[in-house]
Amino acid sequence: MTTIEKAQLWLSDIFDVDTQNEVRQLIENNSPDLEDSFYRELEFGTGGMRGIMGVGTNRLNKYTLGQATQGLANYLLQKFPGETIKVAIAYDVRKNSKEFGKLCADVLTANGIRVLLFRNHRPTPELSFTVRDKKCNAGIVLTASHNPPEYNGYKVYWNDGAQVVPPDDENIIREVYATGFDKIKFIGNDDLIEWIDESQDDVYINACMENSLYQNIGRDNVNIVFTSIHGTTYTTIPKALAKAGFKKVDFVTEQMIPSGNFPTVDSPNPEEPAALEMAMALANITNADIVIGTDPDGDRLGIAVRNLDGEIQLLNGNQTNTILTYYILEQWRKLGKITGKEFIGSTIVTSDIFYDIAEKFGIECKVGLTGFKWIGKMIREAEGQQKFVCGGEESFGFMTGDFVRDKDSCGSILLAAEIAAWCKANGKTMYQYMIEIYQDLGMYYEGLINVVRKGKSGAEEIEKMMKDFRENLPKEIAGSAIKLIKDFKEQTCLDLSTNKKSVMDEIPKSNVLIYYTEDGTKVCIRPSGTEPKIKFYISVKDTVSSERDFVHKLFVLNQKIEKIKEDFN
Repeated sequence: MTTIEKAQLWLSDIFDVDTQNEVRQLIENNSPDLEDSFYRELEFGTGGMRGIMGVGTNRLNKYTLGQATQGLANYLLQKFPGETIKVAIAYDVRKNSKEFGKLCADVLTANGIRVLLFRNHRPTPELSFTVRDKKCNAGIVLTASHNPPEYNGYKVYWNDGAQVVPPDDENIIREVYATGFDKIKFIGNDDLIEWIDESQDDVYINACMENSLYQNIGRDNVNIVFTSIHGTTYTTIPKALAKAGFKKVDFVTEQMIPSGNFPTVDSPNPEEPAALEMAMALANITNADIVIGTDPDGDRLGIAVRNLDGEIQLLNGNQTNTILTYYILEQWRKLGKITGKEFIGSTIVTSDIFYDIAEKFGIECKVGLTGFKWIGKMIREAEGQQKFVCGGEESFGFMTGDFVRDKDSCGSILLAAEIAAWCKANGKTMYQYMIEIYQDLGMYYEGLINVVRKGKSGAEEIEKMMKDFRENLPKEIAGSAIKLIKDFKEQTCLDLSTNKKSVMDEIPKSNVLIYYTEDGTKVCIRPSGTEPKIKFYISVKDTVSSERDFVHKLFVLNQKIEKIKEDFN
């Protein structure tokens, strides 16, 4: 079926008049958006879907959202027959998020399912917490995380508060694709909606404090700057910091105003230094010790601290998570809580330093695919056998304890603020604490390259790039011979020293390729699951003997990463 033929189907009476008119204009004007709007179905993947808002099968709109929710409702009714089924729904500050939240609620209630709907936008981790706290069967959050303003998205959570994993995700996907647009029940029943108000914030914040704070040292003397970057955490973080006793907190007032336009930044992504420019400028006025920013749906956090020159510097995700993880495990050891039956969670694209941290403290480091849904799966499978301590991934996500089953900026911010206060009380900075950790375990340093390729042609180009990397294997990277190649799509590990290939079936298949070299360099290549880009994760390592040596090794490793970028063009 051609793109035009697919579009013409949307001119039928199944679709409302406004939708028909928009599609008709795309066709009559021969709009360049027509191809991208209809050339495929917007993928409902294992974590939900994310896309540009607009009409069409490859866009996020009333009908693609309705189809997803009807498919979810069908599966819930099959999975929990005879039960009173409950689904919690939250949404972020993006355009149409509130309306989309109510639309999803209507589809569910039209199917006789009870809905717990937040009255206003709230962070994604609060939704994860609420699913468990309110004993819901599932949860939905409307968010496109840190994508540009034209995007929105839809994520599904299961009754443990984590995003759905096999086999439930695959079964939901099957129901979604089996649901025609004419089968969506849009006429809801408001009598089946229970509204969630701000009182739930306090329950969530109390849980964050209980799971993230260890020692009350210097909380009234650490200078903090916080920005929500126009996102949802303006509702929780100020209250949480105050309740935990942090007295000196300054806010970037312009960015504490919720807005799906994100007017003060090009991208509301705390992974990018530009998103924290206003916060860093304020930090220089207030002499802040730590700067913290969150993304629109409040699950990611970016942290900037004073470097050895006294300048505010954004830490990368691996550096932040190294500090948080090492500190937590130090506290657990002091409290006598480490028995050897504990574990931390990480991902295949995250720094291998977490293996070293786990070994130091005598616990296990479990590793899964990219995404916190897999850490959530680890927690569920280990319940009753091992205790989850914390987990994180390089893309600025971290979680403390298992009360939230997704990355959680609130608990992580409370922990980071405590560490900053403890460091200051002990005459050092968080940056110096990080160097101490590197002196103990070895220094890992990372670089990330994002290659953006939009639209149908971009998707085809990314697919070809992955094919080329598999078929034309390099012999060395930055002068160091490759010793291992892990292909998670084929679930194989090739040892080049013996030329033997072994099976890796403990982790599900994924389009990810990782090269390991003799000197400890690691390069991971994967297409993004949520954005039109292919990502290159680079990790290099060395030993560190002092702060002065750290400065030298930082320069050396930076040069090495630049050489690796050249090797990969």
